Amino acid sequence: MYNWSTDVGELKKDPKKYTIWKLEQMVNFGLNGEKLSKVDLKKNWDLLALDPKKKQYLRFLLWNTLS
Repeated sequence: MYNWSTDVGELKKDPKKYTIWKLEQMVNFGLNGEKLSKVDLKKNWDLLALDPKKKQYLRFLLWNTLS
């Protein structure tokens, strides 16, 4: 994931904010070969600012799959 408009070093000082930011970036702008953490997505679900349609689809995948 490439991001030139955010000081990632400064953001990493607050692990919770960094996790939320990274999840939002990955969902909204692409994974770039990385994998999303199902645990992190579920744990931070209410805090994520995602496109409504993407969030609806992810909710379906996260809570309606067997694994």
